Amino acid sequence: MKRFDWAFLMGLLGCAGLIACGTPGAPLPPALELAKPVTDLRAARKGDKVFLAWTVPVHTTDHQTIRHPGITRLCRGLKIEIGDCKTPVAEIAPALFPVPAFNLKKGSPPKIQASYTDTLSRQLLTQDPTAEITYAISVLNNSGRSAGLSNRVQIPSAPALSPPEHFSAEVRRDGVLLSWVCSSATASVDPRIGYRLRIYRREPGLADPGLPNPRTKSATRIADANFMNCSQPQFLDQTFEWEKHYDYLAAVVTVVSSPGKPEVEVEGDDAPAPSVFTHDIFPPAVPTGLQAVFSGTGQSPFVDLVWSPDTEADLAGYDIFRREEGAQPVKLNPEPVKTPAYRDTSVQPGKKYFYSVSAIDERNNRSAPSEEASEQVP
Repeated sequence: MKRFDWAFLMGLLGCAGLIACGTPGAPLPPALELAKPVTDLRAARKGDKVFLAWTVPVHTTDHQTIRHPGITRLCRGLKIEIGDCKTPVAEIAPALFPVPAFNLKKGSPPKIQASYTDTLSRQLLTQDPTAEITYAISVLNNSGRSAGLSNRVQIPSAPALSPPEHFSAEVRRDGVLLSWVCSSATASVDPRIGYRLRIYRREPGLADPGLPNPRTKSATRIADANFMNCSQPQFLDQTFEWEKHYDYLAAVVTVVSSPGKPEVEVEGDDAPAPSVFTHDIFPPAVPTGLQAVFSGTGQSPFVDLVWSPDTEADLAGYDIFRREEGAQPVKLNPEPVKTPAYRDTSVQPGKKYFYSVSAIDERNNRSAPSEEASEQVP
């Protein structure tokens, strides 16, 4: 009789019980690869366009790198809270915002900025001018599943007016005159709604596309005019600098006022931007009130001149001219005189002198000479 192998029996019992003996355990569920919900969705409106931007997620909810991204659904509604996104207004393919390969061990993942422009229908904008339109996005995996909606953002739903017609700019002595054709035919009669004409000034070439508005960083807001006042549809810009190129932009701003709430603004589309070069060819005003007074008793003779000061901001000074009877005027000062007074110490006894003064600005524009003042030297 063969002897029983107890060691072999114990091995069989162990494999039949809790000892693994190389046999695989329960299979792990497949990775869903659900993208982390977006948390930085932002929106801004201009006319009937809404500019949306967000950072493309690169990690899953399991803190893994997304390998097979799906579409991004854009959700929109008039309710403050959006519960789901079963009827999206747009579906954005992942190929539009590809995420480059990266090594997490060597640094942070790249930040890819995505953007989308949504166009609002007239029907949506006329439902309730005091309401807000809510946006959210949902990033799906390649099986059409999502980990949830992004943060919600709201923009006002009030309708915007068309830009003003024939918006123009003209350089004048006292500033750049902006004018337009006033039209209130499409304005709302709702007492909660008002309108302003917002005017901006920008140096050419400084427009930078982006969110919220392609020109808010590069343009200077210079006025909010009353768009509904058609008695004088113009504005004089006096805050510019001479010898520069400028573009002027104007848009009608719809202002919604509701009891107990802050004002809400919706800026419409821009009018075609007129361009100007603020070349200063305008001389200062002609000096007035010139007087000449002789003095010299007990001292060397001289003639004092005084006149009313010019008030131009770019005034550089004055030039003083003197002539004798029948002769041409001669300038007396080598440099512009800064104050409205001058003493002529080069007079000679027995002569009559005729004086005039011209104002000169910082760009050497000279006014016509003032009326003459005469004085007899004894």
